[in-house]
Amino acid sequence: MFENYKVFETDFAGRPLVVETGKIAQLANGSCFVRYGDTVVNVAVTASAKPREGIDFFPLSVDFEEKLYAVGKIPGSFLKREGRPSEKAILVSRVIDRPIRPLFPKDMRNDVSVVCTVMSVDGDCSPEIAAMVGTSIALSISDIPWNGPISGVSVGYVDGEFVINPTQEQRERSQMAVTVASTDSRIAMIEAGAEMVSDEVMFNGIIAGHEANQKIIAFIKEIQAQIGKQKFSYPSNEPDEEMFHTIRDFALEDIKLALDTDDKTVRDERLQPVYEAVHEKFDAIYPEQEAKIDECLYKTQKYVVRRWLLDEQKRVDGRGMNEIRPLAAETGLLPRAHGSGLFTRGQTQVLTAATLGPVSDQQLLDGIDDEEYKRYMHHYNFPSYSVGETRPSRGPGRREIGHGALAERALVPVIPSVEEFPYAIRLVSEVVSSNGSTSQGSICGSTLALMDAGVPIKAPVAGISCGLITEGERWMTMVDIQGLEDFFGDMDFKVAGTHEGITAIQMDLKIDGLTPEMVKEALEKTHKARVYILDEIMLKAIAQPRPELSPYAPKMLTTTIPVDKISEVIGKSGKVIKEIQAQCEVKIDIEEDGHVFISGLDVENCKRALSIVDTIAKDPQPGEIFKGKVTRIMDFGAFVEIAPGKEGLCHISQLDVKRTEKVTDAVNVDDIVLVKVLEIDDKGRLNLSRREALIEVEGLQPENEAPPRRPYTGERDRRGPRGGRNNNHNRS
Repeated sequence: MFENYKVFETDFAGRPLVVETGKIAQLANGSCFVRYGDTVVNVAVTASAKPREGIDFFPLSVDFEEKLYAVGKIPGSFLKREGRPSEKAILVSRVIDRPIRPLFPKDMRNDVSVVCTVMSVDGDCSPEIAAMVGTSIALSISDIPWNGPISGVSVGYVDGEFVINPTQEQRERSQMAVTVASTDSRIAMIEAGAEMVSDEVMFNGIIAGHEANQKIIAFIKEIQAQIGKQKFSYPSNEPDEEMFHTIRDFALEDIKLALDTDDKTVRDERLQPVYEAVHEKFDAIYPEQEAKIDECLYKTQKYVVRRWLLDEQKRVDGRGMNEIRPLAAETGLLPRAHGSGLFTRGQTQVLTAATLGPVSDQQLLDGIDDEEYKRYMHHYNFPSYSVGETRPSRGPGRREIGHGALAERALVPVIPSVEEFPYAIRLVSEVVSSNGSTSQGSICGSTLALMDAGVPIKAPVAGISCGLITEGERWMTMVDIQGLEDFFGDMDFKVAGTHEGITAIQMDLKIDGLTPEMVKEALEKTHKARVYILDEIMLKAIAQPRPELSPYAPKMLTTTIPVDKISEVIGKSGKVIKEIQAQCEVKIDIEEDGHVFISGLDVENCKRALSIVDTIAKDPQPGEIFKGKVTRIMDFGAFVEIAPGKEGLCHISQLDVKRTEKVTDAVNVDDIVLVKVLEIDDKGRLNLSRREALIEVEGLQPENEAPPRRPYTGERDRRGPRGGRNNNHNRS
């Protein structure tokens, strides 16, 4: 039945990698069933038979589908099935997309779809890496035109050693998590997060990943040689050379004049009449080829920008190759936000707002990872007005999610632990103006916002990008690329870090890859640039985190209680904890390990709630003084509740520093009084003294001698001290 079924196997970082073809998803253009350890990913690639009309780009879609059955989970949603992809799935889709996209023909307009379905997850064998390798195999053996293969690995740094595809235990101890994709000769993609590692360590880790990829690439080539299909032909969308040269010669000087400015608005205004003049002249000469005419104009702009850079070392805004655009930093723009920071780089502006909340506000994750909660969240918004356009807001797209995740990854290493700073933290970066490097602007703006909010970050973080222009063997890099250089250039190499080291990298390419020399130069240039931004701009705006939180931020106190006391603090149906929250106007969160987080706008109320929780959770000791509420009046004394569920008797002789004839002469129901624990009897009942508390705390002098205390018998209390007959007084 499965006459084309084949199995290929190799060793991948010490674990078996098994690839099955010819059995599953046989109607796709190419497919493979990848087993890496106990991780299983099915990859299928398909292409449309005809090109999509009316588009000027290659329509590629990559979907990394997480199935919760892969980790033995039932989805937590109401529908109990997988819905829209998680942020993690979207980010993995982007990581797979970036190294494969430049290897497709740029003039192809056939839709291509890549679907990676995660069906089983082994925590020690990354499904992301299995999916990337599977994608490369499926494309290589398919009939879809593609100039692969590629391979991808994850690189960790554990105890001073590089580890390829680290296990779950190794990932927890690793100082960096770097995904490296490679062709057989070049580095095709880098995605990295790190605990402030040096440029040298990062570079060596990238090279280690690149070298490890070569074995898998050779493995894929063997599979392709055995079962690979012949690639299909497609109608090219490329304008012919004669058409391109004719239009270029006509518009070249006008386009040079239009592009020679540092103002994006001016440039767009100058280009508009050039486009109109070209279409007026050539629409009749090349009928029904308006899209190809626009393509010629695009290629002419690209030609001009690249010639300036390569031949004249000239940038459109007049800067030197290693010169950064004008910079500015400002904090405290939003008075009611808990923290805010505005970072400006040329015409790019990002305003970030920081919000602090109780730890219970952390994000609940429902994915295939072991991570269930995220305490620090970073969101990135890119409204249409930031580029002078009009389009409705439809929520964050993949680009917004990707840029937010990059900023989040860059700042995670400097966020204090929950023990040091018991808050959930949300940052929102609003791009208010965009002309390139908004993701790096959001990192800088976010650092400012965190410091303005009083978050004790370990070190400030700045981000900067490096561009690349290549032509044959010639190449050059430039720091701080703006939109036009990103659009017409070959690389956007984004690096974020502190003075001490790198915290995040993301590399986007339009070519098939970088040499190690290109990577090294990009790291060197971005290092110098980010130190300059930190020292000369950001730290001059705010030198260190503010010592106090915003008055509008919740105040947070923490304590730890014994696990067996959690139920007492919560109470039946939450009665006790609800009462404390209402009484003190706070929010209380209790974790399973006994950690208690108390938040509220008034720190005194927080302290009061903390005292109540501590009192409930620990048994009062003789000599301790508490503030309590009078709950009941008897002839012989008053019952005082020092905490919900903890009540004791204050005998009439212990109510005041003078002789008390009637209990109500000293206290009444609902009075708040200070009491001292005198003793705890063998049944756990508390004997309290207001008299002793007044003497000790308020310094009052006793006017009489307190009679000696007699052991509590129960009988005496039923009679009352003077034979009273009140039977409604049993202690709780």
